[in-house]
Amino acid sequence: MQSVAQEYAPNIPLMIRDAWERFADRTVLRYTDDEDRWHDLTGAEAQALVNAVAKGFIAKGVEPGQTVSIMARTRYEWSIVDVALWTAGALPVPIYDTSSASQIDWITSDAEVAMIVVETPYHAELARTVAADPESPLEHILVMDEGAIDDLVAAGKGIADAELHRRAALAGHDDLATIIYTSGTTGRPKGVELTHFNYVRHTVGIQQELAPVLLSEGASTVLFMTLAHSLARLVEVVLLASGTVIGYCPDSKKLVPLLGTFKPTLLLAVPRVFEKVYNSAEQKAAAGGKVKIFRWAAKQAIEYSKAKGTPRGPSAMLKVTHGIAYKLVLSKIVEVLGGNARWAISGSAPLGDRLGHFYGGLGLHVMEGYGLTEVNAASHVNRPDVTKIGTVGKVLPGMEAKEAEDGEILMRGDMLFRGYHRNPEATKAAMVDGWFATGDIGTIDDEGFLTITGRKKEIIVTAGGKNVAPAVLEDRLRAYPLVDQCVVVGDGKPFIAALVTLDAEALPGWLKGKELPEMTIAEAAEHPVVREHLDRAIERANKAVSRAESIRKYEILLDEFSVDNGYLTPSLKVKRAQVLSDYAQRIEDLYTSRKA
Repeated sequence: MQSVAQEYAPNIPLMIRDAWERFADRTVLRYTDDEDRWHDLTGAEAQALVNAVAKGFIAKGVEPGQTVSIMARTRYEWSIVDVALWTAGALPVPIYDTSSASQIDWITSDAEVAMIVVETPYHAELARTVAADPESPLEHILVMDEGAIDDLVAAGKGIADAELHRRAALAGHDDLATIIYTSGTTGRPKGVELTHFNYVRHTVGIQQELAPVLLSEGASTVLFMTLAHSLARLVEVVLLASGTVIGYCPDSKKLVPLLGTFKPTLLLAVPRVFEKVYNSAEQKAAAGGKVKIFRWAAKQAIEYSKAKGTPRGPSAMLKVTHGIAYKLVLSKIVEVLGGNARWAISGSAPLGDRLGHFYGGLGLHVMEGYGLTEVNAASHVNRPDVTKIGTVGKVLPGMEAKEAEDGEILMRGDMLFRGYHRNPEATKAAMVDGWFATGDIGTIDDEGFLTITGRKKEIIVTAGGKNVAPAVLEDRLRAYPLVDQCVVVGDGKPFIAALVTLDAEALPGWLKGKELPEMTIAEAAEHPVVREHLDRAIERANKAVSRAESIRKYEILLDEFSVDNGYLTPSLKVKRAQVLSDYAQRIEDLYTSRKA
């Protein structure tokens, strides 16, 4: 196992350069070609490319402290440009590759971005639309798919190494490293200012706590989460500085087959991905007439994982049944994930006990984590040696957390952001006596493990005065294979209800498993068998709450929630305010059409 850094690097690019010098002859980055074949870059090759691209930025007039945006899917060039900008002394400002022209305009204007590196000609057209406005600071647009990397390398050939090294060493701990705009479920995104110390301090703490995961020989992962998101960005920096081999997956639809060929030791994903893998495996079993065997095997996995967390451990009988389940079913899922995965980290939303224990029963050590952009993406995570499934773990080194009187989680420490960019009022509003108010409701147990129960602003207060955290119900209902998304409603209403969307990918297999004919989403929404099974799923979800908090009625929406139609953030969180606004009449109909 590699050693953890004993002191903090001066800044991000020097921290990464140190790692790549240590792994000069070893693969650190992998990417695929058009035929999905993997290609490797060693530490020396990656550093040489970063240096050449950084020189290109200097040659094109990028100055120290200047903001430059990156708008692309998760590909290795994203990381090369990111580190190259830091090496040139600049401030990379990420923009989601799904952003509209108005979103690009807001970020580039607020962050005073004159240059943007985009992935595709389509992205370039959006950027040109913004740049055409005389008031926009945006002037220069570089396109990856049109040779931007090669052009930068060529442009920088006249820049001396001495200037490059001077630029790389300019930034100190207190200097701004990046501005990350929160994807936001409501309102205009705010720019979160994070310093070099926020990253180098965090990297050392994470390496210390997750050393077996990140620093073991052969440690590797496939990175597919969009790098414009704060969690993926932090993960990128930590992995680069740890020498953990990164495989880049630009297209999430190819994630599962790429896992099979890459064979990672670590799975990094949001809960929806873990749900999709489980649901697709169940539907595949149903299509083959083996759904009962799958569910039996899943039950053995869950029970085995739960038993491993007890002093007595799994019984002899459970060991036998789990072994049979593994041979018949579970091992096949392990192979789908590449066969080498030993660790899994889930963040961005609650994973839930059922999925946590299911993957634990596959032989993966599942560690759920938590954080917000304002605390540099990760404040808590379960550890390799101590994990409590259902919690998001203990606070990471350098951070403190506590409960406010109303249950809101407050935090402070070394990873706390410098403030919202050009928005001192919002910065002041987010702080309570030196503590950052997260907006999340939760509890911290006697051992320091944090459990998040919901967003403070999303708490529903029924007409009867009952406070309801919708996430508890939504997470459980989304676990049903046929359900894609769920929004629990009932603020000021006599009872709790829900809006539900069906999973179009899972529907064909689900229907086949129930020996039902093919049908559209609209037809399925009206079919009595579909309704019967959704009724049961809601009954199971309601067991987690009191009668007053339970879902009494629901409506199936025919339109999916997606990033493209504006109902999901790029990190796949539902934009609740948008849903409530656009479906206000449908919600009213739930309370007036018939008695619950």
